[in-house]
Amino acid sequence: LAIYEMQGSGLREVVNPSELLLSKNNEGLSGVAISAMIEGVRPFLIEVQALVSTSAYGVPQRSATGFDIRRMNMLLAVLEKRAGFKLPPKDVFLNIAGGMRVQDPAIDLAVLAAVLSSNMDIALDASTCLCGEVGLAGEVRSVNRIDQRIQEAQKLGFKRILIPAEQKVDSKRFQIEIIPVKKVVDAFRLLIKS
Repeated sequence: LAIYEMQGSGLREVVNPSELLLSKNNEGLSGVAISAMIEGVRPFLIEVQALVSTSAYGVPQRSATGFDIRRMNMLLAVLEKRAGFKLPPKDVFLNIAGGMRVQDPAIDLAVLAAVLSSNMDIALDASTCLCGEVGLAGEVRSVNRIDQRIQEAQKLGFKRILIPAEQKVDSKRFQIEIIPVKKVVDAFRLLIKS
């Protein structure tokens, strides 16, 4: 995948797409989480945005832009069943910033963190990145090419990254704090505490 930017002189390749896809002014805003994804052979950091609000109509709305709506509904069910957060009377809107369409299941943890952040109206630490697929039992499952994801987060100045506990990573190779998590509730405790 290559990303180009249109300028007055024509198309110019974006050398570091992660910097383009991340907003610099999201600090202190609830409903925003950063995730490390892989598209093709390239690692990217993307911004996952969620808005959870009380439904004004009888049936709550569920909407996702850049993310599979069926997967979002499954993740919301996991959030309710395994983590105890009740969302039925609320509208949930999800957006992958930058207009990308994401298929990588490694952003599941960031999707749930963004939804939880918006629901509780608590901003997540802007220097934390998340990476992990979420299973139906609420477990954080391993993802492929974890080293590349960690390197990308480190390169962009993130201070810590939450990864699946079952991933085998030599943390001495990195200058970023690597925090293994087994279940979504473990990740939420770490994110809300910080």
